[in-house]
Amino acid sequence: MIIIYFAVSAYKCGSYKNVQYLISFLNLVMSKKSSTFALDFAKKVTMQQSLQQQWAQCQTILADNTTSSAYQTWFAPIVPLRFADGVLVLQVKSQFVAEYIEENYIPLLSSAIYRVFGQGTRLEYRVLIDSTSGAATMLPSAGPQAKQAAPNGMKAAAEFDSQLNALYTFDSFIAGEPNKLARTAGLAIAKQPGYTAFNPLFIYGGSGVGKTHLANAIGHQVKALYPQARVLYVSANTFKLQYQDATKCNRIPDFLNFYQSVDVLIVDDIQYFSGLKGTQDTFFHIFNYLQQSRKQLILTCDRPPVELKDIEERLLTRFKWGLSAEILKPDYALRRDILISKMRRDGIVLSDEVVDFIAQSVRESVRDLEGVLASLLAHSTLTDKEIDLALAEQVISHIVAIQPRQITIEEVMAKVAKHYNLPEKALTAQNRSRDISQARHMAIYLSKQLTNSSLSEIGMKMGRRTHATVLHSISIIKDQMEYDPVLRQHVHQLESALRA
Repeated sequence: MIIIYFAVSAYKCGSYKNVQYLISFLNLVMSKKSSTFALDFAKKVTMQQSLQQQWAQCQTILADNTTSSAYQTWFAPIVPLRFADGVLVLQVKSQFVAEYIEENYIPLLSSAIYRVFGQGTRLEYRVLIDSTSGAATMLPSAGPQAKQAAPNGMKAAAEFDSQLNALYTFDSFIAGEPNKLARTAGLAIAKQPGYTAFNPLFIYGGSGVGKTHLANAIGHQVKALYPQARVLYVSANTFKLQYQDATKCNRIPDFLNFYQSVDVLIVDDIQYFSGLKGTQDTFFHIFNYLQQSRKQLILTCDRPPVELKDIEERLLTRFKWGLSAEILKPDYALRRDILISKMRRDGIVLSDEVVDFIAQSVRESVRDLEGVLASLLAHSTLTDKEIDLALAEQVISHIVAIQPRQITIEEVMAKVAKHYNLPEKALTAQNRSRDISQARHMAIYLSKQLTNSSLSEIGMKMGRRTHATVLHSISIIKDQMEYDPVLRQHVHQLESALRA
């Protein structure tokens, strides 16, 4: 304990040399074992000091090349844990932070790390899962620019770079009705790649719905089940550039040999082959070879095969051989599940009110949801404020056009029937009993107030009632509201329930 005390004191007061002098002196009066312990301790202290100094240099580079708010949000909270065997481990607050840095700042971060720690330094993130227990998980960085698969020669299976995104797995892919078919097919393919009826698997849908995520997840699952499988993810644009390079260098045979050696080929954004005759011809031969060899092909596209333009008919025909699975825009239930999943993963706490508002307002893509969460987290961190409904409205208004939820006549009928404890079909029946007529009048009035439907549409939904009947019902409720406070309360309750 005395040695530890003096070693720490020497470290605080001077350099590593001071620590060595102290230990040399203590060697005269202490056992060899104790001095060795002190030396090891001093070295560890010095190494940690060196790591902190090196990371401070990285932070200076990062601060100089980003805005102040971006630096404070994403880089200032990072804690360097260790640097050994060419691997730098950084602790971040959540997986969301790691993903955001990988998506937006990895070239800059890698450049800073290479400059300070040396070229080729590998980066890993330690992500805290539970701050109370200290439980954490490790995430490898994909690197500044994932090294493109070299089509100029064969690689041994152990060296094969699949180009898969480490963050896109089935564990992080939230299942829902909009992606059910594609996800189910993907899981089946992963169990028997090349030996199902889903070859090729053609995944299509709008931007940001999860096509790339699912394609990568299938690749990861195949590698988990079959470690020796050669799985390759490549964008259509990268394939095109590789083909052009191989053509210029007279290496087309090597190019073909490389791609024909793959067990699972994932080509993202296949629509970018449009109008590229040479690229299409070459891919046609690769497709044929892999398909005939019972190798798996997975293609993603922003539209179904029938809508592709300037793609050779022989390729279009092959795209339709297997399964064409559409991923639709996430519905409300899926958007809410995605938000809750990302909140749990990133340690973000949002009220049900805020979650519902985001899920109702951000409708186009998962990417928009991620952007909103990132912005909310940044605003909350920089302003030191809780994420409430007002902040959510402010942030979302700058990212997407907030559209009020469209209430339908069917929703009105369901709420009114439940409120009056009646079956929905009673509202459209010809029954004229007082209770049913009152409920029907209420449903017609609220349909006019809360939906964009015309009087004729409302009449058709309410049992083919006439324009005059609809106007009469509306007039009845309006008149009753003037003198009946109980009815007014019922109207307000139903309006609130329908707008929620």
